[in-house]
Amino acid sequence: MKKPALILASTSTFKQKQLTQLCLNFDVFDPEIEEEHPESTPPETLAIELAASKAIAASATFAESWVIGSDQTAVTESGLLLTKPITEGKAFDQLSACQGQKARFYSAVCLINKSKNISRKWSVTTEVEFRQLSSEEIRRYIKKDEPLYCAGSFKIESLGISLFNAVRSEDPSALIGLPLISLSQELRSIGLLVP
Repeated sequence: MKKPALILASTSTFKQKQLTQLCLNFDVFDPEIEEEHPESTPPETLAIELAASKAIAASATFAESWVIGSDQTAVTESGLLLTKPITEGKAFDQLSACQGQKARFYSAVCLINKSKNISRKWSVTTEVEFRQLSSEEIRRYIKKDEPLYCAGSFKIESLGISLFNAVRSEDPSALIGLPLISLSQELRSIGLLVP
C-alpha cells in the first residue's frame, strides 16, 4: 500500500523539529496566513480556526496529500491574550504581566485531505503557572533564549522551563506547538506508521 504524502503547513522550525521526531517523511509549505487574534473570538476556537485556515490553504496546492495545519493561542487567568512578541520589549511586557499567574495554552491541529474530503480538528490544553519573576530575571531570560517567535514569550523546551512553578498537560509536547501524542494517533489512523 502506498503511504500518503504528508505536508506540514508551517514554516516554524520548532514544529518542523517536532514532526521530525516521529521519523516521517514530510514536506513543508508556507500557507501565508495572516495570524490575526481578535479578542472577540475565544482563544481555543481561534487556535482551531487558524490551524484549519493553514491546512486549507496548503491543501489547495496539495489536494492529494495529508496536510497538517497548526496554531497555538494562550490567555492568562486575568484575560490577557498572549502572542508571539517579535520584539524584546513586547516579550518583557508579556512575561512581566504573566508572573505569578496561570495561563492556558491551546495547541490546535487540523489534519486534512482535500481529495478524500476528510478534515479532523482538535486542540490540546496546557496550563502553566508562572513563578514570580524579577525584571532582571526576565531580561536575562530573553537575552539567553530569544523567545521572540514563541507564543507567550518563552521556549518550554529550553531555558523557559525555569520560568514556571508548574506545567499541566496530557501531552508535554503540546506546549512547543504540535501535540504529538494526539497527532500520532491521527496519523496512525490514516495509515502512517508511527513508530
